[in-house]
Amino acid sequence: MQETGSISIHTENIFPIIKKFLYSDHEIFLRELVSNAVDATQKLKSLAQLGEYKGELGELKVRVTVDKEARKITISDHGLGMTGEEIKKYINQIAFSGATEFVEQYKDKDAATKDQIIGQFGLGFYSAFMVAKEVEIFSQSYKEGTEAAHWTCDGSTSFTLESTDKAERGTDVVLNVAEDSDEFLEEARLRTILTKYCKFLPIPIEFEGQLINDTNPIWTKQPSELTDEDYKKFYQELYPMSMDEPLFWIHLNVDYPFNLTGILYFPKVKDELQFSRNKIQLYSRQVFITDEVKDVVPEFLMLLHGVIDSPDIPLNVSRSFLQADAAVRKINTYITKKVADKLSSLFKQDRPGYEEKWSDIGMFVKYGMLSDEKFYDKGKDFVLLKNVDGKLFTISEYTEHIQANQQDKDGNTVVLYTNDAEQQHGYVAAAKERGYDVLNFDHILDPHFIGQLEQKLEKTSFKRVDADTVSKLIEKEGTTESVLTEDDTKKLEESFTTAIANPAMHVKVAALSPQDAPVTITQNEFMRRMKDMQRTGGGGGMQMFGAFPESYDVTVNANHPLVAKVLADGGEKLAKQAFDLALLAQGMLKGEALTAFVKRSTELLG
Repeated sequence: MQETGSISIHTENIFPIIKKFLYSDHEIFLRELVSNAVDATQKLKSLAQLGEYKGELGELKVRVTVDKEARKITISDHGLGMTGEEIKKYINQIAFSGATEFVEQYKDKDAATKDQIIGQFGLGFYSAFMVAKEVEIFSQSYKEGTEAAHWTCDGSTSFTLESTDKAERGTDVVLNVAEDSDEFLEEARLRTILTKYCKFLPIPIEFEGQLINDTNPIWTKQPSELTDEDYKKFYQELYPMSMDEPLFWIHLNVDYPFNLTGILYFPKVKDELQFSRNKIQLYSRQVFITDEVKDVVPEFLMLLHGVIDSPDIPLNVSRSFLQADAAVRKINTYITKKVADKLSSLFKQDRPGYEEKWSDIGMFVKYGMLSDEKFYDKGKDFVLLKNVDGKLFTISEYTEHIQANQQDKDGNTVVLYTNDAEQQHGYVAAAKERGYDVLNFDHILDPHFIGQLEQKLEKTSFKRVDADTVSKLIEKEGTTESVLTEDDTKKLEESFTTAIANPAMHVKVAALSPQDAPVTITQNEFMRRMKDMQRTGGGGGMQMFGAFPESYDVTVNANHPLVAKVLADGGEKLAKQAFDLALLAQGMLKGEALTAFVKRSTELLG
């Protein structure tokens, strides 16, 4: 018996609309149809377990085949199957009414509104019409005494439904491929799509006689069942081009108040300027969805690798858009907590191992503390500060370490740091001679991290070692007296100002220890830090500092023997030489000025 009919919708051009607006990526038709076949198979397995289906299950696999000559792609399953009435209900009415509702709501809306409403409609089957000019369904229900059915539709609102002969239970969806979709008749193209989207589906997927998928990936197992080797092997499977093993991993497994499984790996980061993002794959019931997980995973963890699987993340019908809602926010918070707990546990259980990994994980920890207040609260106990001697401290350990020696006259703790230990070696050495400790803050995030620590730590300030003379970096009680008279001080200041002849260099004479350098060039801590933050993306408010001209303080040590010689000679040549030596120590003497310095040095030595 044959039945023809018209699907009850008002929009005649529904398929062009689906094709143009609903799915931006045509290849996902295969994901949708294979997923439907897997669902039908899993439902049959569930009925058998409940005792509602007592027949033989047989070999439960989904087969995908392509016949290039006949221009056909076939997706076959041995699942529930459908009767003719069920095809009319599920294909003609439910899915199509969803399509109609979508079109009605979408036609006068903008794209943003479309993304909000699209997830309400179950349109997966109709993605077939993106590549097919005609779609056929051959189906035999699992129910005894039912006839097999054959449904045909050419993408218009008309369909044909008739009885047919089909020996085996299940459904075959046959796509008669359109002329503009030749690429999908290529075996290699289909294999690539299946590997991308169906690699971990829970039912075996066979393509041209070969098994495509691993039906039981390790994130579906309990951590107690797995060894370190299992995790490392899976990492290589996900990233076959990676030469490095992951540093460590976190196995996610929660079923309340949402369902979430997965494995997140901390990779080795070789070049911090070339971060490898989009390496976390999002799945829903083992179907690959996307590697754009910015709403699900906190921003600071986007550099992690791995897999997240959750059926509770709302998606649009093309599954390409994550709809941020309460569930997504809860998952985001949960992942943050799990990462913090893992890092805390590693730190407490194996501090030497944690310290070995610090150069690779420090960026994640600092970024997390800067981005997320709750992560800061946990991270402050396992973030490490590294000094120029390579020793690592927690914040509290370091504060205790410098407490006695690095307090100024007002009782404030002063943390000294360098962002380039080699270039600032002279300043670091001068600080260490005073018994001060110097931290290494040479990471791109450190200007922001220093600012955060200053806000959080009481009575604590941070100063770069070249921000002032060593005597002034940490001001103590008592002052050093100058050996110069007021007139001599003025004369000395004039000599250096004339010799330097640079308005960006502001000369001042200060009474320092005779052991301090004769001339020290420093840059105001606040202005330099603002410029550092502006260079590393401190935001629009920082842009104004980028326009400021460079400005330096030149401190002449009134109590140094060389300065007394400059004063006695009354000439500018020696003053210029002393200034150039200070520039040389800073790595600021270059080009013509360096050539002149070498020539002058030779003359003075002659």
